[in-house]
Amino acid sequence: MNAYIKILVILITISILGGCKVSKDIPVPKTAIPEHFRNAERTDSLSIGNQAIVDFFPEKELRNLIDTALIRNYDLQIAIKNIESTSQLLKQAKLGNLPQLNLQITGSSNNPSNNSVNGLSTSEFLKTSHIEDFNASLGLTWEADIWGKIRSQKQGALATYLQTEEARKTVQTQLIASIAQGYYRLLMMDAQIGIAKKNLALSDSTLTIVKLQFDAGQVSSLAIQQAQAQQLVSAQLIPKLQQDITIQENALSMLTGRIPGAIDRKTSLDKTFIPDKPSAGYPSAMVSKRPDVKSAELSLDIANAKVGVAKAGMYPTLNITATGGVNSFKASNWFNVPASLFGMVSGGLTQPLLQRRQLKTQYEIAKIDREKTVIQFRQAVLNAVTEVSDELVKIEKLKLQYDISRNRVNTLQQAVRNANMLFKSGMATYLEVITAQSNSLQSELELAAIKTAQLSATVELYRSLGGGI
Repeated sequence: MNAYIKILVILITISILGGCKVSKDIPVPKTAIPEHFRNAERTDSLSIGNQAIVDFFPEKELRNLIDTALIRNYDLQIAIKNIESTSQLLKQAKLGNLPQLNLQITGSSNNPSNNSVNGLSTSEFLKTSHIEDFNASLGLTWEADIWGKIRSQKQGALATYLQTEEARKTVQTQLIASIAQGYYRLLMMDAQIGIAKKNLALSDSTLTIVKLQFDAGQVSSLAIQQAQAQQLVSAQLIPKLQQDITIQENALSMLTGRIPGAIDRKTSLDKTFIPDKPSAGYPSAMVSKRPDVKSAELSLDIANAKVGVAKAGMYPTLNITATGGVNSFKASNWFNVPASLFGMVSGGLTQPLLQRRQLKTQYEIAKIDREKTVIQFRQAVLNAVTEVSDELVKIEKLKLQYDISRNRVNTLQQAVRNANMLFKSGMATYLEVITAQSNSLQSELELAAIKTAQLSATVELYRSLGGGI
């Protein structure tokens, strides 16, 4: 047995000393990351993407929705299960350097022919008509990681595991953004219903006055019809908005993993907070935080590992095997130690010679796939930077649109008041009143929509910077 141990020690020492990686990894291309975002008014290390959910969303009801979704959303639960699956594969890959150990127990009985050489020999020398053989052995097989193949497999498994974690983060950030945007749309529709009801009351008042004028013979029936038509414009908006609210509440309920129902909201659209000039920070910080970009970076790690495995497959493989146990012709002598002990240790190098170019093809394809992964990483960075730049310009221009729209609303609301006063005193026609009310209604609805677009753009900027993780 000492000889076996010496052989084993020599082979292991050779494999350890000769361990090397036969392929060179390609690093992440740093030139794909710009220094600044377009449309960024100021650039510093601060970024709203680093803010915690509780700090970025001041509305308590919205935070409650997000907290519920992080526990009960089905897409997020599936992403977590994917992480659990890859963690099992990672645990398996970490044991790649360990040998395989198999226990085998066999028993056999052979009855050779009496007219055969084996039968005659058995009868003459063993004084029996059959041969029994009992064997219990442990078989060990170990592949030395000379060229770094197993190490590359471990690196690939780790990157795959981390990639599923980034996939979960991607689902989470998108989920948070979707819930916040849906919540703000609810606030918008609440505000628009209030606007429609207010204008409906104004239209009712105008219609009452027009009817009095008709009874006095001052206007024709056409005036009543046009006033009623304006009233119905506001009245029609209310059930339409109520329908949209219910559908939006159902969508939010689904995102939070709940049966469709009402969504609590104790605030209003005009009380929501919008950061004046949110900072996006530096693109390099965004790249290190955004889960989709991190996933693309991990894809490059996986591609590097696959190239290493494919390259190592073209080199000799050192396999070490060892078998030991007990063997006996009689069951009664099975544990007669050391007489029944046996053992064997062997090692061998296997060099692929002619594989119909399969190994070479696999290696070349792995390199091509790695080059594609580099391109995909550049594309992911470009997409991320573009998204941030888009949201920055949206926030900037929507603020200008909101200021203009608010001034327009103030002007038209004053016009409605003036038109009503003049109409009651007979100095303005019903058409002027109806026109003023119609313009005011549309401007107020547009102002609520612009405010919601501002909130949505801020949420998208938060998501595009990796916020919500």
